[in-house]
Amino acid sequence: MMIVMKEGASDDQIQAVVDRVESVGARAHVSRGELVTVIGAIGDREHVANLGIEGFPGVDHMVPILKPYKLASAQFKKGERTVVEIDGRKIGGQHFMMIAGPCTVESREVMLETAHVVKDAGAQLLRGGAYKPRTSPYSFQGLGEAGLRLLQEAKEETGLPVVTELMDVRDLERVLEVADVIQLGARNMQNYTLLTEVGRAGVPVLLKRGLSATIEELLMAAEYVLKEGNEQVLLCERGIRTFEPSYRFTLDLLAVPVLKELSHLPVVIDPSHAAGRRDWVLPMSLAAAAAGADGIIVEIHPQPEKAICDGPQAVRNEEFADYVRKVEQAAALAGKELARV
Repeated sequence: MMIVMKEGASDDQIQAVVDRVESVGARAHVSRGELVTVIGAIGDREHVANLGIEGFPGVDHMVPILKPYKLASAQFKKGERTVVEIDGRKIGGQHFMMIAGPCTVESREVMLETAHVVKDAGAQLLRGGAYKPRTSPYSFQGLGEAGLRLLQEAKEETGLPVVTELMDVRDLERVLEVADVIQLGARNMQNYTLLTEVGRAGVPVLLKRGLSATIEELLMAAEYVLKEGNEQVLLCERGIRTFEPSYRFTLDLLAVPVLKELSHLPVVIDPSHAAGRRDWVLPMSLAAAAAGADGIIVEIHPQPEKAICDGPQAVRNEEFADYVRKVEQAAALAGKELARV
């Protein structure tokens, strides 16, 4: 249930509604907009339906949220888009963000060189995996804590905020010491314990769609983070597994308008993992930006042929500035502006 307060409702009136929601064992989620405050009542449907607060002072009206994902639903924001701010940089609404870096943190030289390329090209967020989920247990699994230290050094040198993947809740505190955004990869999209703990951590979350997950399953995964009071969720389409063997994954660009219709959360596209080839990354990035995506997360590397992980899909460092310029132009066609500090 979504409870819409009247414009100018007092803090006491809002608190009275919150107290009533919690008195029936439901959870109250308060979202304060520029003009009105909306309170989400999340819990047992029967109890929520019988709150009896229609006549409470300050209450304007109530709207039932029919979707199983309540807080992620577009209904919850009444047409407003969520804008997530990361160290002064914004994504969502009309703000477009470019996120780039190597697939994995493999050495100090590669990490620092690439971080400066990312900054100089005008991108806003540095990516790099210290912990890497791999299909084969014999593949490189990441440098772990050593990789986190290298990300921290790159962050200090360039001033760029960092996004890196978390795979195990036992590493949460170590990752939080470095990460400005926590990435939950496709293989962990339905790791509900991890989603809950990241929600409680209160930092922005980049949530990737699972390899065979539906749109609704992605939004339900986001709900696990949102219900803990963390509103800073970025939804990421990175390609899904279909019958087509001609490319690595099928990049579902229709997910951009669909997610924007169903949810208020920003939508990011990962063209690298879907394409698996660098020559396909740019056209998919342009299509994603033109479709209205709020951001792109892309892999780059100084020498892709020598990369430890996913070299064939990495854009070359020397080509990245031109790549950013072209993608920014496509984003502008969709009414977006590149996020600036």
